[in-house]
Formats: sequence, structure tokens, C-alpha cells
Amino acid sequence: MTRLCISLILSACLALAMGGFGASVSAAPITVPHAQGETVLPGVPTKVMVTDWAAFDNLEALGVPVSGVPASATPPYLAGRIGADAQRIGSLQEPDMEAIAAAEPDLVIVASRSRTALPTLSQIAPTLDMSVDNADLVGGVKASLQTYGRVFGREARAGELVAALDERIAQARAAMAGKGTGLVLVVNGGRLGVYGPGSRVAWIYDALGVPSVLGDVSDRDHGGDAVSFEYLLERNPDWLFVVDRDAGIGNEGTARQVLDNELIHGTKFWAKNQIVFLDPAAAYVTMHGYSGLMLMLDQIIARARDAS
Repeated sequence: MTRLCISLILSACLALAMGGFGASVSAAPITVPHAQGETVLPGVPTKVMVTDWAAFDNLEALGVPVSGVPASATPPYLAGRIGADAQRIGSLQEPDMEAIAAAEPDLVIVASRSRTALPTLSQIAPTLDMSVDNADLVGGVKASLQTYGRVFGREARAGELVAALDERIAQARAAMAGKGTGLVLVVNGGRLGVYGPGSRVAWIYDALGVPSVLGDVSDRDHGGDAVSFEYLLERNPDWLFVVDRDAGIGNEGTARQVLDNELIHGTKFWAKNQIVFLDPAAAYVTMHGYSGLMLMLDQIIARARDAS
């Protein structure tokens, strides 16, 4: 499609967003703060498209129908919750602008992987950037639920979800109390990396009170700070929390095989069978989604209780 055609579509959609929005939504405007400023919605959106799986996770937990979802890296734990009529609207990093424009949504939601698309998407429909700061991941998930609750008139449901999350965090914290040190490891293409405090999985240290065996690390978004098997033996944490990135993005996971070697067999976490293989999609793809976070908390609680 030519640039002229795209421009015409954007112009038409902007006109619809400004003039026809009220036909499908309630009358009261809503001002929504988000990661890139504020967006004013003419009313409650009824046709919502998301470019981020955590956004879908949170909206689904609130009971909000979603009309468009990413075409890539579908989390298995969410696959059965996607509506049969939901449109696929591009990858996590590159939303399909033409498909979104043609669908004429009332609201588009982006997040960290797609946030650079906001200026263009905002010409199509009101757009929110619901990126979450990993330094307070749990707080960010709760804030997202509360924001969505206000936008869609589901404040009571959002309050219930936040309370349930707080309760599960408390249960996991109690289950891990006094159980020793921990380390979050990512396995990516057979390579090892570690995540430290402040990273995408820092909540295991922060919210659950698991003492980290790490000091400062330069954990990159995709693969953490690169380490060796010898490093794991040297640090020798009591617990290992594993993120299998390959499985998370839909490839064959290899984390279990990679860790089954002589050096790792000499660690405390291996000897005590204190390894938690976190749900790959929840740990790597959604991260900031309510259901995914609850799933990982359940995994940690179950493993900690087994080790008691």
C-alpha cells in the first residue's frame, strides 16, 4: 500500500475517532494517564486492540473483550482465552498499522515492545502506553488493573484482582521465608544469563524477600548478564528460578537439558531439587500480566512447600 493510501486511511480513521466515537461508547470523557502522557477517551471503549500480551492478560482477567491481539508469541496459558473473532494485528514489535486502521478501533494499547508505535497509532485511534517499570513490577501490574478498571467501569473487579494478587504474594513470601538465597537464570539458545534486582524478574527478590546471591549485574532485556556453569557453582544459591526464553517465544525449550550436567550437579539447588522452572511465556513474554504473575506465584508456592 502506498504512503498516500496509508495517509488517507489514517485521516479517515482520525475523523471517525473524533466524530463517531460516541456512537459506540458512553458519553462521559475519561482522562487516562499512561507511560507517554495522558490520553482523553470520549467514553468507555467497546472495540479494543492490544499490541502486548500483558495488556490482553489484564483485560481478560477483568472480563473486557479484546478485538485485536498480536500475531506472534501467543502465550499457551492465554491461547484458550482469545476470542474466536479476534483479529491478529502484527508482531509484538511491529503492529500492523494498515490492519488496525481498517478495523477502526475505539482504543489501542501498546507497551514496552511496541511503545514507539504510539505516535502513529494515535492518529488512528486513542492510544495508551501501558508499559510497566520492572523496578516495581507487582505495583505496576496492580496499577494497570486499576487503570483498566477505571477506563472500562470495572473498578470493583479490579479491586478483587488486586486483593487476590496481594494475598498470593503474601502466601509466596511466607512459603519462601527462611528457605535461603536465590538466583534468577535465563537460558537462551543454550547460553546462560542472570537477572538481578531491578530486572524483569526482580519481583522474586523484592516482593518475595528472596535474598539474591548477586551484586550489581548488567542484565540485558533478552538474556540477562552472561554467566557460565562455573559461575553458578561458585555463587551456589539455595534456589534457582529458571526462565526458558526459547520456550517463551515459541521455540523448543532446552533449559532442563542445558542444566543437567556435572558442574550443576554439584550445586545446592540441584542437590536439594530446589529449581523452579517458571512458565516460560509468563516469565518472558507477558511478565506484567495478572494471570501470568499468579501462575508463577503458584509455581513458586508449590515448589517451596514441597521442599519444606
